[in-house]
Amino acid sequence: MDATSQDDVFLEPDQIAVRRARNRKFLRAASPYIVIIGSFLLWELGVWLLRIESFVLPAPSQIFVAGWEWRGPILEAAWQTFLTTFIGFLLAIVVGVIAGTAIGASPVLYDAFYPALIGFNSVPKVAVVPILVIWFGIGSVPAIITAFLISFFPILVNVATGIATVEPELRDVLRALGAKQHQILTKVGLPRSMPYFFASLKIAISVAFIGSIVAETVAADAGIGHFMLVASSRFQVPLAFAALVVTGVMGILMYAIAVMIERRMTGWAMRGTDTGIIAGG
Repeated sequence: MDATSQDDVFLEPDQIAVRRARNRKFLRAASPYIVIIGSFLLWELGVWLLRIESFVLPAPSQIFVAGWEWRGPILEAAWQTFLTTFIGFLLAIVVGVIAGTAIGASPVLYDAFYPALIGFNSVPKVAVVPILVIWFGIGSVPAIITAFLISFFPILVNVATGIATVEPELRDVLRALGAKQHQILTKVGLPRSMPYFFASLKIAISVAFIGSIVAETVAADAGIGHFMLVASSRFQVPLAFAALVVTGVMGILMYAIAVMIERRMTGWAMRGTDTGIIAGG
């Protein structure tokens, strides 16, 4: 019998259940940090054992040292990338919610536009960046538009799906009670689509950073993408990886903010769940 079980002998069943629930909650809260730290330790050990050169795959210790030495330029580049990503992401939310609401509320629009949207989303956004450079020149605008193009589709589709899948029986009951179409949309359709909407936000914010950085490597003179391109051209691979780590941290923070807003606005849809940050809570 282990120490925990010996202690449980002197506790009431309710107290045992509370203690075990606390242990599970602590383990779930700590598990993301355990996985991240463990991954870095395995990475460090693998590079050391295999004697991999830093210009091929730097160890985490080398990455952190390079990041600290170049923290000023990295933070400046990260701020530029964050601004372009955030602006593109906000535009994606506005356009995605408006278009998704219109398409989801109308079966005719849903059937008419869905194939075109699928085709548009199938086009590699990297191929669009050179065209954006021709139209808008080198700078932040191509990165903003790329972040928008790559992130608005999941928002639009999820909002449209949430509204379009309102049960027909529920619509019939509301109509029988005298509800108009716009009332069904605002009172039932939009609230019902909120879990879908926030699920899409957590996907969109990740791909928005990808869009911005890809555009910055092609059509910008600032930002993380441009910074990584310059560092790689000088064979400063640990510095390029440090920029990637900073990008990952920004993505995690934006994801966590989306999760906190989701919990406040859609708590009714998350009753009985106790998820961590990575799982959506």
